Amino acid sequence: MPKMKTNRGAAKRFKKNASGNFKRGYAFKSHILTKMSTKRKRNLRGTEAVGSADKKAVKRLLPYA
Repeated sequence: MPKMKTNRGAAKRFKKNASGNFKRGYAFKSHILTKMSTKRKRNLRGTEAVGSADKKAVKRLLPYA
């Protein structure tokens, strides 16, 4: 059986941590940031775990992560 291909878009967006969960960045921070408050932009810098409903889908996109 051939190797499975990793979805390269997903590989750039998600990283697996030691506990087996995936971490992701926040959306809405690429452009038109002048109307957004400094506090909002600062809080969007961090990362968060992928939700339990989406974890299976992300795992399918990253077979070797």
